[in-house]
Amino acid sequence: MKYKKVSFLLHFLCFAFMTFFLSLNAIAQISSDSSRLYRQAILQPAHPQDLPSGIHYYTRKKEIDLELNDTLNAIYDLRLLSIAEFKIGNNFSSENHVVEAINLIESMSSKDTLINSRVGLYNQLGRIYRTSNNPKEAIKTFDKALAIANKLKDSVVILNNKANIYKDLHDYKSALTIHSFLFAKRLELKDDNQIGLVADNLGHVQSKLNLPEGLPNLKYALQLRKKNHDFIGLHASNTHLAEYYLDRKDTVKAVAYAKEALALSDKINSSSFKLDAISTLMNMDKNPLIHEYKKLTDSIANAKQVAENKNAFLKYNVAEEQKKTQASILLQEIESRKRLAYQSLALIIFLILIGSYFIYRNRYRKAKIEEIYKTETRIAKKVHDEVANDMYKVMTSLENNLDLDNTILDEMEKIYTKTRDISRENSAIDLRKDFGLQLNDLLLGYKNNNVNVITRNLSKMPWENISELKKTAIYRVLQELMTNMRKHSQATFVTLVFQKEGSKMHIIYRDNGVGCDLFKKNGLQHTESRIASLNGTIKFESKQGDGFKASIII
Repeated sequence: MKYKKVSFLLHFLCFAFMTFFLSLNAIAQISSDSSRLYRQAILQPAHPQDLPSGIHYYTRKKEIDLELNDTLNAIYDLRLLSIAEFKIGNNFSSENHVVEAINLIESMSSKDTLINSRVGLYNQLGRIYRTSNNPKEAIKTFDKALAIANKLKDSVVILNNKANIYKDLHDYKSALTIHSFLFAKRLELKDDNQIGLVADNLGHVQSKLNLPEGLPNLKYALQLRKKNHDFIGLHASNTHLAEYYLDRKDTVKAVAYAKEALALSDKINSSSFKLDAISTLMNMDKNPLIHEYKKLTDSIANAKQVAENKNAFLKYNVAEEQKKTQASILLQEIESRKRLAYQSLALIIFLILIGSYFIYRNRYRKAKIEEIYKTETRIAKKVHDEVANDMYKVMTSLENNLDLDNTILDEMEKIYTKTRDISRENSAIDLRKDFGLQLNDLLLGYKNNNVNVITRNLSKMPWENISELKKTAIYRVLQELMTNMRKHSQATFVTLVFQKEGSKMHIIYRDNGVGCDLFKKNGLQHTESRIASLNGTIKFESKQGDGFKASIII
């Protein structure tokens, strides 16, 4: 009998090819995950090292994107770098990134289609100029952004930033014009966070102008932000309400709102928010020394800002040296993580290959066993259909011959009986029927006046959970043991005990026959082969005059 099997080398190459592409996908996924991680670190920093780590990552990514002529990604990298440097306080560096990104856009033939990038960059540049106490350039830059913005959401952000400059200049009427316009458009925004922002800023400006609508709008924004759990918005609302009541000499309510803003700054985990809240509380203290102290510190801070603006280039160089030191440490950590990721990936590929080999081997072994059973069944059918039937026809025709010796007929009948028995022993088993009942019928079929057969726990076995290959092997092995008993053992008593041991089944066969010398095997090698092919075990115990025992675990 020949078996067709696919070359293991071919299987190995197929799995290697598959795992190679899986590895490429995994590496791409690692890169994508890193980008999202450092983007989040810049946009929503939660730890002191988040911003420096994000700056280092996107600086390297920008260089790689420029080498690959991927200008769009390089522009996006520069936008994030500008945001990160701005949050650290490096206005000079932040401005340089914006200018570099704008120059890249201007160098592209498709620059007119990059509206979102240009709007975002101009808005960022306006924020830089506002922080640098350059309101004139800030308003001019915001106007550039508004001239090309085509989305209401973008326009709301830019107009709000522009109105904040007018508030810085105490030009509340100009700020009111902008905020009133935005408030009238609130139904088109369809974003509670933006509606809350517009309503709060409008209420704040109205309160500075002593307009009666100021307080209702401030409270409306507060409730909207509470509903949406907008902690940053709630901090602004409470600060503006504290300022509203302070302007009206109601220090009790002013202090209550200021303390709420201070508590929110802890939830937001922002030092700048906490400093604003403390500054608001200090404004409410009646001690003249505290007011003098705050006035002096504000004056010093303004002077420092002017000095920083004048010496921005020097500050930039110092910051670059600091970043290089941090980058060296961070680079080592990143390389270490990469090595760990590649080692993990190599281990996964190795495990996949090993697992694939065992799966292939198990499938091949299963196919081989199934082919053996099919061959046995086919041979049994052929013996029955061709040999036994032909022998029976010859016997029938010879019975009419009176001159034929009866001894010949007896011998032929013996041959016919053997042929029929061989066919029955290897005939197909209908595993769709109740297997426990079929097995019980098989065993009790060997019972007669001279032999008593007893089974224990056979009906309690979970045959429905056992594979067809194992059930076939159990049926054939017990059939062979019982046939061997009937032919050779002269036994009068046979017991079969079935036991479930975890995921395995234990079958114990015992008879009280004459026994045998085990080294002769008595034709039982075939049972060992069947059980071994299914990773099971079968053990025999016997000696002359002391019966026969077999223990099967499968």
